[in-house]
Amino acid sequence: MKKLFLLLAVAAVAIGSYLFYRSLTTGPKYALMQAAKATQTHDMAAFERYVDVSSVTGSLVDQVANQSAVVGLMPGGFAFKGALQLLKPQLAKAARKELQTYIETGSLEAAAAAQPKRAVKISMLGLASKVVNSDSQFKDVKYVNEQGDQALVGLEFTQPKYDTTMVVEVKMRDRGDHWQVTEITNSGELLKHVARLEKKRRLGGN
Repeated sequence: MKKLFLLLAVAAVAIGSYLFYRSLTTGPKYALMQAAKATQTHDMAAFERYVDVSSVTGSLVDQVANQSAVVGLMPGGFAFKGALQLLKPQLAKAARKELQTYIETGSLEAAAAAQPKRAVKISMLGLASKVVNSDSQFKDVKYVNEQGDQALVGLEFTQPKYDTTMVVEVKMRDRGDHWQVTEITNSGELLKHVARLEKKRRLGGN
């Protein structure tokens, strides 16, 4: 009986260790680390394994179009709001090209130059830099909420310009052997919040 109990205990520890190791090498946090690594190694193929670029950029266009305060942050402002949804496929494609150029070169200037010439020109990296800019630092994984094959992960970044922090929430899906980011769920709200902070800063904090 003691021998059987010992074997069961060893098996339980082994299974627990395996599941813990697997969570570290296939879970949402691991996928995000691999995506970050891909930007440092300029590997677009590896980045797209862990980030569904088409899905992320498409949802970002939707959120930008639905936030009037966000549209006000962009060149042309409200005059282009109605054009965003109309040109969504082209904008999403341009955003992917911009992101690909940035990952492959590490240069924001090169990424901006890679955008096609058109009347409505939106830099997704430019919008992202309003939330997480060159002075920002990654602070912590605020939360990981897994529900079945989906997860919501909160990534906290410092925002020294406004003396605060911001939590970027990403939605992720379990693809079987890895997790993949499919959406930044609160990009519209974050950009709207930045617009309010910037207005307050320009008015001297009043």
